[in-house]
Amino acid sequence: MNGSRSFPFLINWSHCLLAGTCAANGPHRTELSFNSMAGHSKPRPPGRPTPAEKVLRPFQEFSTTESSGGILLMVCAVGALIWANSPWAQSYFDLWHIEAGFSVGTFHLEMHLGHWINDGLMAIFFFLVGLEIKREILVGELATVRRAALPLAAATGGVVLPALIYVAMNAGKPGIAGWGIPMATDIAFALGILALLGSRVPIGLKVFLTALAIADDIMAVLVIAIFYTENLQLDYLAIGGVILVALFGFARIKLRSMAPYFLLGAILWYCFYQSGIHATIAGILLAFTIPARPRIGSRDFAEVGRDLMDTITGKDDEPDDDIDRQQMVVSQLGARIEQVDTPLHRIERVLHPWVAFLVIPIFAFANAGVSFSGSSNGFVTPVAMGIALGLIVGKFGGIVSFSILAVKMNWASLPRGVSWAHIRGAAILGGVGFTMSLFIGGLAFEGDAGLLSDAKIGILTGSLVAGVIGLFYLRSVFKKDHKDDVVKP
Repeated sequence: MNGSRSFPFLINWSHCLLAGTCAANGPHRTELSFNSMAGHSKPRPPGRPTPAEKVLRPFQEFSTTESSGGILLMVCAVGALIWANSPWAQSYFDLWHIEAGFSVGTFHLEMHLGHWINDGLMAIFFFLVGLEIKREILVGELATVRRAALPLAAATGGVVLPALIYVAMNAGKPGIAGWGIPMATDIAFALGILALLGSRVPIGLKVFLTALAIADDIMAVLVIAIFYTENLQLDYLAIGGVILVALFGFARIKLRSMAPYFLLGAILWYCFYQSGIHATIAGILLAFTIPARPRIGSRDFAEVGRDLMDTITGKDDEPDDDIDRQQMVVSQLGARIEQVDTPLHRIERVLHPWVAFLVIPIFAFANAGVSFSGSSNGFVTPVAMGIALGLIVGKFGGIVSFSILAVKMNWASLPRGVSWAHIRGAAILGGVGFTMSLFIGGLAFEGDAGLLSDAKIGILTGSLVAGVIGLFYLRSVFKKDHKDDVVKP
């Protein structure tokens, strides 16, 4: 990148970071502040966009919206359903059974394409989930008992009641192994639906739903690790344990380079894959070892940053036109910014768009395709109905009832600006269990195409109904909130 072009952004971004004003100013304001700093009497008019910019701008805007990940997920799921029920349906199912692998010397690893997606690619998704869980436990809504009480209580209810409904409908039947399927909430879909309602959504409701989904993920991961684990191979498990200890040792000595973590993380994944524990659990455990503390504190960064800025502006805030000095400051500020940014946050920021726009859509496309002719009775099977009712009725009843219990017992309180009507809306959206439900369904009914087909029908039906009802219910709640605000003097 040209240094003279990077200097305005980095210097003013640092000014904003020191003053805490980046979010308020935005990029256009930052550019104007530099123009005035550089002695321009008028802001430089923006140039006419190039043809490439005209083409890319809609995609860039799409990728920055909260609902875009959910929209892409829905498109992939619908595409899979269309292909799986078309005259070319067999080619869809054959695609995921293509053998793929690689060799390094005498080492050889080969799996079906579907297994590479569910066991390999989804490990990246679980790695991101692990990073989010660790962040929430350290500094987020799960950082203190009081703050964590409401989402944890809600998530517990949203796990227990759907499972009980499913067990009640499948006790003593072949599909009983799928009891964990309706327990999950798809955070991408749920927040995507919430984002469709715009700025009317209270920030406290978004935080609650996010914390609820993350607590939900913790429980789902535990269920996968404990109840959907095959026969254990203790030798591989022991090697994996040694590698995990080494990874925590890296964190203990504050190793900041990510290469050793990812190298041992890949070996950890292989050990778990061979041990019988689902390989994606390795992604969660690897995330827990990633350092979450900055190298320098915010106070030290602020002091160093001000000193560096003074070398540019001088005491009279007059800019220094020495390009070499500017480049030196840019380099030093960049190094300090990297030190104040935690590895956990940096990796999470980089991974999020890749997971939202590549990993999860590919998973959805590979797993959402179900032939409606493949299930003998369509929706009216114990598996399909148990999952759908668990997601629609169980999630709502469990989340609301356990939330009420936590507040009545004075274990928790509602977030600021959030009413019980909002909690009920979030509870309905909790029934959108798409991604994790499909994942657990694949584990529960691996090798049984008929039951897996029934499970997919139940997941798609329950998630669709919960999403639509939640959207329209919250829309009516926010309209009422707006009318009440208008009536108030």
